Amino acid sequence: MVEEVKVAYVFPGQESKQVGMGLDLYVHYNSAREVFDEVDRTLGFPLSRLCFEGPEEDLNQTINIQAAVLTVSIACLRAAEEISERTLPAPALVAGHGSGEYAALVAAGVMQLSDAVRLVRERGRLMNEAGRRKPGGMLTIMDIDKDTVDGICLTTGVEISNINAPDNIVVSGDDVKLNKAKRLAQVKGARRIVPVRVSGAFYSSLMDPALEGMINAVSQFKYETPSVPVVANVTAQPMTTIEAIKEELISQIIHAVKWQQSIETMLARGITTFFEVGPGDILTKYIKRISPGALTFNISNAQTTAEIVRWRKGGR
Repeated sequence: MVEEVKVAYVFPGQESKQVGMGLDLYVHYNSAREVFDEVDRTLGFPLSRLCFEGPEEDLNQTINIQAAVLTVSIACLRAAEEISERTLPAPALVAGHGSGEYAALVAAGVMQLSDAVRLVRERGRLMNEAGRRKPGGMLTIMDIDKDTVDGICLTTGVEISNINAPDNIVVSGDDVKLNKAKRLAQVKGARRIVPVRVSGAFYSSLMDPALEGMINAVSQFKYETPSVPVVANVTAQPMTTIEAIKEELISQIIHAVKWQQSIETMLARGITTFFEVGPGDILTKYIKRISPGALTFNISNAQTTAEIVRWRKGGR
């Protein structure tokens, strides 16, 4: 008898956006189609069409893209459950990167999809507005370690906003500070410095104008105790209570996404296999940088969903 692996489900954030995402799932799987149809009804407009056809400029708007990636991620999960006849290994932990945390909450039974998509769309609106009130941006700095980036932050005034992997760290700040940080990072040996295409300095103190609105928005919805612990972005620790989750959803927008630490927490708790559920494979790449020996699978489209089922039926 083959020993059951210990699995975590992880869900990407808006960095995984791409026009066309989810279309093959919609065509091939009733369960995925139901997800898109439910979200379209909930929002009162065809978000599914933005996912499938664009235009890219409209899809990439913060108010749309966070809800769109959430929708595609849950469609991926439901399609995998459908094709496997619900034999996928249950996760021991779930986590989401940035706005991907909302998909993790749906997967853990904390929120209904319709509520999660309304809340994350309001989150996107508030973050976009905060970006107008306190303009800024984000830079991904590669190939230098966190201690070096910490020094850059102290010197220039930017803030770490994502710790994705040991050699992939994102900073946020206004344009003047970001330009100084870019120049200093180049001096320190960063071989790649890439602007992040977002409408503000996300996951930093420049998102402060969104806090009051998030407090109000989070209070409007119903939450259930998670069926499986959700690893928080802010603390990189599992959350098991409604109060902890509500606090996380509010504080998350002004604090760094501690993705590397979250994966390390899951590894320390015995996770050996990660299913990235949603468009793209960016979290898989991060996980491989953090723990090369970890087993990773993508559930991102019809093809990869079928591959997961074949792996499952192979005896794991």
